[in-house]
Amino acid sequence: MIKTSIRLTILITGILILLGGIIVFTASSTISAEKFDSLYSLFKLHLVKMLISVIAMTYFAIMVPYQKLKKYSKYMLFGIVIVLFLTYVFMPSVKGASRWINLGFMKLQPSEIAKLFLIIHLAHFIEKKGELIRDFKKGFSLALFWVFSVSVMIFLQPNFSSAIIIGFISFAILYVGNARKTHVFGTMGAIVTPLVIIMMFVQHTRDRIIGYVNSFLDGSDPNIQVYQAKVALGSGGLLGRGIGHSRQSDLFLPESYGDFIFSILGEEIGLVGAILILFLYLLLFLCGIYIAKRTTDKFGQLLAFGISFNILITAFINAAVVTGIVPTTGITLPFISYGGTSIIMFAISIGILINIGNQASKTGEMKLAQY
Repeated sequence: MIKTSIRLTILITGILILLGGIIVFTASSTISAEKFDSLYSLFKLHLVKMLISVIAMTYFAIMVPYQKLKKYSKYMLFGIVIVLFLTYVFMPSVKGASRWINLGFMKLQPSEIAKLFLIIHLAHFIEKKGELIRDFKKGFSLALFWVFSVSVMIFLQPNFSSAIIIGFISFAILYVGNARKTHVFGTMGAIVTPLVIIMMFVQHTRDRIIGYVNSFLDGSDPNIQVYQAKVALGSGGLLGRGIGHSRQSDLFLPESYGDFIFSILGEEIGLVGAILILFLYLLLFLCGIYIAKRTTDKFGQLLAFGISFNILITAFINAAVVTGIVPTTGITLPFISYGGTSIIMFAISIGILINIGNQASKTGEMKLAQY
């Protein structure tokens, strides 16, 4: 059964990456021709990132035993916190935020790397602390130090949505890792009010929140992106217009090949296709949970859970943003949205998950051989 979960994980990831490539091409061709005088410019860049992702996923699935990550997890996390700080201080602001490092062929977003590194270190930290994770002073508060170190640096960029998601995933791992419910939910409750107050002092975040609240009061849409996204989803109908026949990607919908690509998916493959894509993310999560349950060491269990939960929550938040259920964020659709750091880090995450599954399978076979 675990081998079936591994095969399904590989198959679903392959489908999502391939579909992402196709939809990125159809969604980006018009703006690519407008900006670069070529239909294929953005698509070619995405192809390179797809190739890097597949290579990275294969490497971590085969060449890097996941247990080795424990040895370096603290240094990896400490290093990325420094990178986040340097990005915030020295990188030029783009659309009011200092989130990216320009490498020429792609823009590196350290927050995406930090998310995976934090998941790895929390899994190791909880395993190492054992029952002490239930002690606030000797265990839980030390875990919070790493969570807040990463979240605060991302919060300052400002990238509130990523910081909140990273915090939520971290608390989920702590909860699953046997931390006390009172510590987990008490801490989450204590930071909500100051978090909202701080967010209301930043203009673009305040505008998004007010627009979101007003959309419920007067029946309008939070912003033009959500309006055009809904038009795309609605015009797709039950079965869609067909691949390559999107109209909203013709410069009507901003970020149509990025954060709002789910709406182009819905327009081209319809409601049925969009629901099937969300089901694939859910199935991928269930495969990860099954791998976690079959893994014998706590580090592997928590790491598999954290990776799977990260992919699921990111996908469903992206879909919720596009449909106007939650305020607009800059969250990508895993494996599908145009972007470098996101697709590569999600691919590495899947590689690690496959590695965990493979080693769990070998352990199970060895135990059976002993009987």
